[in-house]
Amino acid sequence: MKKNHSVKTNSAFTLVELMVVIVILGILATIVIAQVSGKSDKAKQTAARVQINAFMDALEFYKNDNHVYPDTEQGLTALVQRPTVGEEPKSWDPEGYLRSKTIPKDPWGDEYIYISPGEHGQFDIISYGRDGQEGGEGYDVDITSWNMGQQQ
Repeated sequence: MKKNHSVKTNSAFTLVELMVVIVILGILATIVIAQVSGKSDKAKQTAARVQINAFMDALEFYKNDNHVYPDTEQGLTALVQRPTVGEEPKSWDPEGYLRSKTIPKDPWGDEYIYISPGEHGQFDIISYGRDGQEGGEGYDVDITSWNMGQQQ
C-alpha cells in the first residue's frame, strides 16, 4: 500500500525575494526622482528666461513713454509703481508696465538683479540660478538679459 504524502508548497515570499523587490523599487524610485528633479530645474531656468524677457519688453514700453530706462535705484519696481527717486518719469503709465502689481522673484525665490546703465547694454537683468550665487554651471548658471538668445 502506497502512502500518499502530500507535499505542502509554501506560497509565501522569502525574505530574500522581498529584499530583491525592495531594492528594485528603490532603484526605480531613484531614477524617477532624478528625471523629475532634472525637469523641474530645467523648467525653472525656462521660467526665469521667460520672466526676464517680459521685463525686457516692459522696459521698452517704459522707455517709449518716458524716453529713459529706470535707473538702478528705481529698479524693476518702476515697472509697477511710479518712481519717487531718481529722474521722475515724464509719462509713466498709471496701469504700470507689467500685469502683476509686484515684481516677482525668480523661480528659486531670489530677487532679480537690475542694473541700469548696464555693463552689457542699456540695462542688465540677472538671475543667479539655482545656487543664488554669481557664476556657476549646469542648473546653477546665471540667467542674464544679454545672453537670452544663447542656450546657457
